[in-house]
Amino acid sequence: MTVTINDIAERVGVSHATISRVLNNSGYVKDETREKVLKAIKELNYTPSAIARSLSTSKTNTIGVIVPDINNLFFGDIIKGITEIADEHSLNIILCDTDEDKDKELKAINVLKEQRIQGLIITPTFYKNSGNSENLNTLRNLGIPIILIDGHVEYLDFSGVFIDHIKGAYDGTAALIEAGHRKVAIITGDMNSRPAKERLIGYEKALEANNIPIEKEYIFYGNYKYETAYEITKQILKMDNRPTAIFVSSNTMILGCIKAFYEEKLNIPKDMAIIGFDKVDILNIIGMNISFINGPSIELGRIGMKMLLENLNSKERKEIKRVTILPELLLKGSEKYIKNKCE
Repeated sequence: MTVTINDIAERVGVSHATISRVLNNSGYVKDETREKVLKAIKELNYTPSAIARSLSTSKTNTIGVIVPDINNLFFGDIIKGITEIADEHSLNIILCDTDEDKDKELKAINVLKEQRIQGLIITPTFYKNSGNSENLNTLRNLGIPIILIDGHVEYLDFSGVFIDHIKGAYDGTAALIEAGHRKVAIITGDMNSRPAKERLIGYEKALEANNIPIEKEYIFYGNYKYETAYEITKQILKMDNRPTAIFVSSNTMILGCIKAFYEEKLNIPKDMAIIGFDKVDILNIIGMNISFINGPSIELGRIGMKMLLENLNSKERKEIKRVTILPELLLKGSEKYIKNKCE
């Protein structure tokens, strides 16, 4: 049986309002009465309703977090960074996964609105969209502080923290070129996202800087999905003039590439070199030394949460603040150039 405030009030013989003052530690209550109320709460094993408390205080101590893919280790680390700072300030988190779907994202925003969240941290699934889209308008009308994490969106004037994707992709592609590769392919992410567009730009800039023509046949459009990268890699391996290296635009897609390599009994980097964007911890655990661009995802979460706290604690609207973090190139050997019979 659920115990309510009315049950406590009846046991002690005081009003509902008195019980509320004790629970919320607000207003005057005699010490003797307070002790009786606390004793009754303990005896009846009463648990206060967070929702009911929020209705009386207008504060839920809860923030919302929306990410495109909770299975992606990159976003898992972002959530870890957010949680680390939120725990220090006794804030609760409601997490929503949109699976890169705009309709699911809209539903998540509305669900969090119903939960009366105090603030929102979001990596939007949409990048270039109509300024009057339902997702954009719903975000604008929430009336709470909103922080973007690694998700630039046109028409949205919110603070956020981002990775320099152009530099990351440039450095990764340049590392392959410096290792001796002249035929470098790229598997992009979903081109509806700004990170995917910027990583393609970085790739192309690295080729241009080294006087290597940009070949359309070496640009493969992915969607951050493991399965898609697997199928694309199969296509690459069947090319008559196949590349000697691939720059892969996400950690999840790296796994799809590796599966295709192994099915064809190919060696990295002897038969094909590879560099990815973002780490895959399991590869290090099993001894696969895959080079990658390290986007400091945990730090992204920490900074995003700190920015949200600044907004929550300010009585006035904070100025728009954009923080960009430089990624780090970590070379582990998979970028090497080894001549083989396919050239």
